Amino acid sequence: MKTKAGIFLLMILSCIASSYSQVTSTLSNEQKNWLLQATRHEKNGWIYIHIEGTPKERGFQYGYMLAPEIKESIEVISKVWHYQNALDWNWLIQKTINKVKPNIDSEYLTEMEGIAEGVKTAGFDTDLDEIIIYNNFMELLWSWWPVAKEKISINPSEPTLQSCSSFIAIGNMTSDGSIVLGHNTMFGFVIPQCNIILDIKPDKGFRILMQTLPGFIHSGTDFFITNAGLIGSETTIADFSKYSEEGIPEFIRMRQATQYASNIDEWCEIMKKGNNGGYANAWLLGDINKNEIARLELGLNYVGFEKKKDGYFVGSNLVEDLRILRFETKAKETDIKYSTVARNVRWEQLMQENKGKINLELAKKFEADHYDTFLNSFKPGGRSLCGHFYLDSDHPNYQAFHVKGTLDGKVIDTKMAKQMSFLAKWGSSCDIPFDSKIFLKEHPQFEWMNGLLKDRPNQPWTVFTTGETK
Repeated sequence: MKTKAGIFLLMILSCIASSYSQVTSTLSNEQKNWLLQATRHEKNGWIYIHIEGTPKERGFQYGYMLAPEIKESIEVISKVWHYQNALDWNWLIQKTINKVKPNIDSEYLTEMEGIAEGVKTAGFDTDLDEIIIYNNFMELLWSWWPVAKEKISINPSEPTLQSCSSFIAIGNMTSDGSIVLGHNTMFGFVIPQCNIILDIKPDKGFRILMQTLPGFIHSGTDFFITNAGLIGSETTIADFSKYSEEGIPEFIRMRQATQYASNIDEWCEIMKKGNNGGYANAWLLGDINKNEIARLELGLNYVGFEKKKDGYFVGSNLVEDLRILRFETKAKETDIKYSTVARNVRWEQLMQENKGKINLELAKKFEADHYDTFLNSFKPGGRSLCGHFYLDSDHPNYQAFHVKGTLDGKVIDTKMAKQMSFLAKWGSSCDIPFDSKIFLKEHPQFEWMNGLLKDRPNQPWTVFTTGETK
């Protein structure tokens, strides 16, 4: 039986075509000219969007061309928020907008105003405040809410455990001495699809090619390239428990750093300025012009930073800086039953076994790896680099058959970065498909996800680059 949430989303999707046909005539000549600069096409499960111009222009292009996907994503997030916390989406907006909005600079406020206008012009209801809170939902749900909930509930939230797998290598580690970066995203499968490849050509700053969610002005997942020669990814710091309502939201700092930094040091300084501890990440960064890599671990009161021209950094959500580990997390860094530790051990094994050989092909294999270092066997699950938590009947981090796993794979090297391109694979990096109907039939305890949970079929590795038209 379909839930009300599922029926509502089906209604949204069914009206997409009619909505566009009804609103085309409402476009002003100015808006029509803006849209001439933008493109959208779909390829192997991904939606590619090119936007350019001033903040208002590129925002409108973005919102108009992705209006159905943006509206659907907001509806999914609102349903997830309500189910998990018994509070309305509008409550979250009203409770937090005055904390978030004053710390956003005029450029990105204008861009998000453009997104809201584009979505509304395409026939879907939203406003600037909703777009802001939607862009900031990771920080609010995972950083602000665990702190805020303690004031109103006898059942406070535990620190959120996140899971992504990433590495960056250079010099004596790679086959040609240049940089190789790989990343896969692990989210709950009910979270909106992060299958957007966004090519931003702003009127100021550097051009950006990044993976993102519909309507996000930042990456969120995170994976990006800029024509300043920077590439980057992150893995969220697990068990992180610190947050301040003062400061600049993480999504604004990430976008500003990526758009305006010309090197790693500048990127990190922008991220640190106004840091509020929200959506705390370990960032793996590369500069193809200087041929160097770095890791920035951004806690609230403590920051870990290291840079090198030979070697590697890995990410499995286990923080390396001892100050952050001891004072700002509750992580158990030696308990290999946990996903963060098991994956960290596997990364170290792969780096040592492949020293001097790492290239794009090996990077793809790493992101699809299923070796469980706790069991000492190949077994896809929550402890493998390519995560499949939904296959685990018992795991110390999560409930049984937790609806979460790897959503994608992305790899890049110096040669591709110079061409402003990367390889991406939508769906599991290892080609294990996910069928939502079969899963929900086998696990009826997740019935509330009916209509929200989507299939994730096999897709091939695909090249994306700036300026694509099809």
